[in-house]
Amino acid sequence: MRIHPYIFLTIAMLFFSGNFIVGKAFEGTIPPITLAFFRFATGSLVLLPLCYKTLIKKLSLWRKEWKPLLSLSIFGIVLFNASLYLAVNYTSSINASIVDALTPTVAAILGFIVLKESLTKLQIVGIILSFAGILSIISNGSWHVITSLSFNIGDIIMLFGIICWASYSIIIKKHSYKFPPIAGLVVTMIIGTMILMPFALIESYYVGFPNIFQQHILLGIAYIGIFPSAISLLLWYRGVGEIGPAKASIFFNLVPVFTTIMAITILNEKMTYPQLFGGAIVLCGVYLSTKSQKKFHQKAL
Repeated sequence: MRIHPYIFLTIAMLFFSGNFIVGKAFEGTIPPITLAFFRFATGSLVLLPLCYKTLIKKLSLWRKEWKPLLSLSIFGIVLFNASLYLAVNYTSSINASIVDALTPTVAAILGFIVLKESLTKLQIVGIILSFAGILSIISNGSWHVITSLSFNIGDIIMLFGIICWASYSIIIKKHSYKFPPIAGLVVTMIIGTMILMPFALIESYYVGFPNIFQQHILLGIAYIGIFPSAISLLLWYRGVGEIGPAKASIFFNLVPVFTTIMAITILNEKMTYPQLFGGAIVLCGVYLSTKSQKKFHQKAL
């Protein structure tokens, strides 16, 4: 029986969404850099059997292209994920996922600045709408918060994270054609893991190394290492292969929807009117700001 690619993509987004939930659930249990390290150490091991032959055959390529690979690792693996896991220590997973939905819009702006890509009037309207929606969310609908600049630090950290991811997307546009998809991703994950390791050790020295030999912690680490970091990506590539990147990228709008549902049912978070209103505006703005784009942004949420 043939499974429709929309099902693959929907399941991939569901698994991506779980990353926000696990990150929030481990607040105060596993520090953010250490959690990012465990995620990509596990993800690398899971994906390695699928591409180890390619990794060996392409050794000369990895050495030659070490600069873009290092840049991809720093922005996409290290900074984005450390920001995500740090952000949910200070803000709700609902807020973090809705702010994260702004990524394609920020990528469009960076594409305009760095790659000299043109922006249509519709995209500019979408960008303005997206930022208006985010402003509603991070201010919790309060004009006083806006005028006093007293925003939630977690939302600001998440905004920094999406700037890092948008930068990653720009590098992907310029260099991804050089690398085999899964093998190239695994190389950046391995490099990212190596960069994260000393920082995780320093973090553990100051805040204490988590007791990972507990069932719920092991399950959480296994989840973020296997599902959003490995299985989701395989489902994503399968879906993109069947319906194309333009249609597939629309499915990323499901991430804040799934995250919100899981946050309410699993973490007992509350959905506020500013989140609902702002989230709807953000998704509309993202749709408009990416409507004319034909390329997708590879993501490992």
